[in-house]
Amino acid sequence: MAGIISVSRTHLAQRRQKLRRRRQMRIIQAIWRTFAITGLASGLLWMAVQPMWMLKAPKQIVMKSGNKLLSDQTTQSLLVLSYPQSLWRIEPSAIANSLKKQPTIAQAIVRRRLFPPGLIIEIQERVPVAVTQTRGNKKVTIGLLDASGAWMPLEKYTSLNPTKKLPNLRVIGSPNKYCLYWTQLHQAVSQSPVKVMEIDCQNPTNLILKTELGNVHLGIPGPQLSEQIKVLAQMRHLPTKFNSGQIEYIDLKNPELPLVQMNQKDQKLTPKIPKNI
Repeated sequence: MAGIISVSRTHLAQRRQKLRRRRQMRIIQAIWRTFAITGLASGLLWMAVQPMWMLKAPKQIVMKSGNKLLSDQTTQSLLVLSYPQSLWRIEPSAIANSLKKQPTIAQAIVRRRLFPPGLIIEIQERVPVAVTQTRGNKKVTIGLLDASGAWMPLEKYTSLNPTKKLPNLRVIGSPNKYCLYWTQLHQAVSQSPVKVMEIDCQNPTNLILKTELGNVHLGIPGPQLSEQIKVLAQMRHLPTKFNSGQIEYIDLKNPELPLVQMNQKDQKLTPKIPKNI
């Protein structure tokens, strides 16, 4: 019995010694990890404050639009940055958000470049689909619209794209008169086989299209726009039935009853015109 007690005590003493060694090893490992993390952080901090990690001039910024590399002058006109400043203090997300506030830019991605130090910026420009003309206070303002209805000043776009051709479609009227239905209208017009050269939104009760068939009156813009443009497409052979000089305008206010107003003084609105004319 005494021998069993002696063995148990020896076994317990050995276990305690092993546990003490394990605790000591954990403490040593924790100390080394602390030293390693502190050293790494100190090293990174030291590297960050070195002069080489500074943004000193605009030439350190590379800005691309698709595959096109923008000039330093254009880059400076789009960015508001002070020089010099630490590359690590610059917030790429803040720069991207400021770029997206530019009327000609839809998306922007900004990344730091470490070797050599600088910034890489990729932007996605808005693609204009129509030239706008707005009259107000005896002044005409020319701008551009993209497919989503975003408006941009003409000079802003041409400064970025001096060689690009402007859209052929023209929109006349204040943007707040057509912004609610512009996406639907543009999609329908762009897919129509009847060429539309101008959209007149000056009269809120009568949207007028200038087309290859003549002027088309659509009335108050609404959910029937797509149907009206479809009916217009069905009337694309109208010039073979009528002399284009005789047609004053086409009335599609009611797409179920398309009418043609003739130029002759004694000619009234014609009866219902078949949609497949």
